[in-house]
Amino acid sequence: MADPKENDDFLDNLMDIEAELEDVVEFSDEELEIDALKAERDDLKDKFMRALADAENARKRSDRDRREAENYGGSKLARDMLPVYDNMKRALDALPDDADDKTSALIEGIQLTMRELLSVFKKHGIEVIEPEVGDRFDPQNHEAMFEAPVPGTKAGDIIQVMAEGFMLHDRLLRAAQVGVSSTPG
Repeated sequence: MADPKENDDFLDNLMDIEAELEDVVEFSDEELEIDALKAERDDLKDKFMRALADAENARKRSDRDRREAENYGGSKLARDMLPVYDNMKRALDALPDDADDKTSALIEGIQLTMRELLSVFKKHGIEVIEPEVGDRFDPQNHEAMFEAPVPGTKAGDIIQVMAEGFMLHDRLLRAAQVGVSSTPG
């Protein structure tokens, strides 16, 4: 028959093993909980970083939109003012060289108005593109209204300027209208 002391030792050992197993199970449950908390922390950190990046991108986008509105918001009004400039320029070009006392005040008024218009243009970032006869045609700033062979010129040379162009800051508001030389025949 088995010794009762051996049975007691066996039961004690079995209880010790059972207690150790419970510790291991508790430890692995704690480990799983810690791993789950770490995963949740990492997920929340990732969401936070994405939200922070989105907020920064929105700030930059709104700054860019504000600058563009500030610089280019008046482009429609500026385009509408270009015919006024063209008419003033035509009036100045049509003035006679020999002005008498009666017309000198009118001429001076037209010149002052033109200077004021150019001053307002400059104040708002509008620059005049004034190509000259003999300059090279630049499709970025010029619009070819016609092409004609002219002796003594190279293909692509400007042979006539019909209207000046305009830039609003770094954007083309209106291309200068020019005639361009084709290859002379």
